[in-house]
Amino acid sequence: MIKAIMKKYALSESGARGFVRAVLASVALDLVLMAPASILFYISRDLLSGGIPKSHVLPYQIALFSSLLLILLAEFWQYNSLYFSTYRESGARRISLSEKLRTLPLSFFAKKDVSDLTTAILGDCTAIEHAFSHLIPQFFGAMISTVVIAVALFLFNWKLALSALWPLPLSLLIVASSKPFMKFVAKKKNDSNLDLSDGIQEFIECLRELKSNDSEVPYLKKLSEKVRAAEKRAIEAELKTAVFVVSAQLLLKFGIATVALAGGSLLVSGKIDILTFFAFLIVVSRIYEPMSGTLVHLAAINMLQANIDRMNEMQNQREQTGKTEFSPENFDIRFEDVKFSYEDGKKVLDGVTFTARQGEVTALVGPSGGGKTTVSRLASRFWDADSGKITLGGTDVSTVDPETLLRNYSIVFQDVLLFNNSVMENIRIGRKGATDEEVLRAAEAANVTEFAEKLPEGFNTEIGENGARLSGGERQRISIARAFLKDAPIVLLDEATASLDAENETQVQGALSRLIEDKTVLVIAHRLRTVQNADKIVVLDGGRVAEAGTAAELLAKKGKYWEMSKN
Repeated sequence: MIKAIMKKYALSESGARGFVRAVLASVALDLVLMAPASILFYISRDLLSGGIPKSHVLPYQIALFSSLLLILLAEFWQYNSLYFSTYRESGARRISLSEKLRTLPLSFFAKKDVSDLTTAILGDCTAIEHAFSHLIPQFFGAMISTVVIAVALFLFNWKLALSALWPLPLSLLIVASSKPFMKFVAKKKNDSNLDLSDGIQEFIECLRELKSNDSEVPYLKKLSEKVRAAEKRAIEAELKTAVFVVSAQLLLKFGIATVALAGGSLLVSGKIDILTFFAFLIVVSRIYEPMSGTLVHLAAINMLQANIDRMNEMQNQREQTGKTEFSPENFDIRFEDVKFSYEDGKKVLDGVTFTARQGEVTALVGPSGGGKTTVSRLASRFWDADSGKITLGGTDVSTVDPETLLRNYSIVFQDVLLFNNSVMENIRIGRKGATDEEVLRAAEAANVTEFAEKLPEGFNTEIGENGARLSGGERQRISIARAFLKDAPIVLLDEATASLDAENETQVQGALSRLIEDKTVLVIAHRLRTVQNADKIVVLDGGRVAEAGTAAELLAKKGKYWEMSKN
């Protein structure tokens, strides 16, 4: 049962057990809330019989006090089971989801944007948290307690029980049957909200470009359309939910009428007494009020399924795993007949074979879309190859845990990601726990010191979101300083100087030349002059190795590299 609950509601094992406790607590509270009604029944019986005997006063007082104490204890148990357990599970769910994302291949993230992931971690988790603290346990608790009370009513008087309870299964059936429809409505609502989140995020990120191209007003017009679409879907979801819930609640009201009619008929015929009739009216009113709320809970649970499906989709993704102990004999990277595609049927690499040797610079060149960046991503196991083998020091990289593998890599991307922190702390990301002296040595080697000391607070200057207060060349040098600080045996350079001006390129190239000494270096470049001194140049075209060799050898062949050098 625990495993079934875990799968159905995207819960951990402790969360599933907490859910069971919350349901039991809700059942206990619903049942003890019936205690005052039972005491009222016996008091009414005494009053109709001529008055409450003195011998019954103390027992009634004790019973009332005991029922209040039981209600207090049940409330306390339910509160702890519902809220404390739910919030602990919510925290664990967010951590678990973040840990899950950390182990997923980048192929997963290529299909998801930031808004989608943020919505899952924040929005979906919040929706499930609310449901498990305010809806789901109470729903199941109400259902179980209602069944218990219904059995007691049938044992007491089956005719009145039948007249009182017949609307319950029909009302539940109306709302329950709406689940497929409500799941569809909820998905459309979530998609509209996600589209709106994407639009807002894109507007904020691209505001500079929109203003500079006089496109702000047209974009805002489209964004307004997305706002209206999200609003429309939200109203539509509420109205369509109301159709099922209100009709079911309306049917529920007929139960009171049938109890009055059936009870009145039985009372007139002398088959029941006034006290029994009175007791049934009290119990029925006590059942119908919470059941009316239960129907709302059931509709909300139906709507929640779209959020749960999104959570389960992430939790069911295949993780990248492998051994955590890895000590290669050397740091040669070898591709052996490697094939890879981002989507089925669209090959990016089709049988790539080459070796990047330790102590040498291996350059990957070729036209856009030839697979250069994909090769570097596969080498560092950002993705896994469809077939073939990629080895590091003779060990298949697919057998090594990605985090363990990446300890051997320093990667300098064309698009540098910096944090809204100081220059010092942005460099320290290269190696957690590095001393200030080590950071400063890495900064000196990467030519960061030259501009960092001119900043208002030197290396302690906050550089803004993604280094907004720095130039492109300065940001790139911080990225190189991270690589110096990490001092990994393998260096991947992905178009590290492609977007720099001549002056900054000279500074960065000088830093890179010091970084790559005695390491396995894989360089991706469009500018052939930046790799003409490489020990080996691999020309990729159409996902295949067109040719390989030194610059002089390739020029002599007058092949693809020679054609590229003429442009």
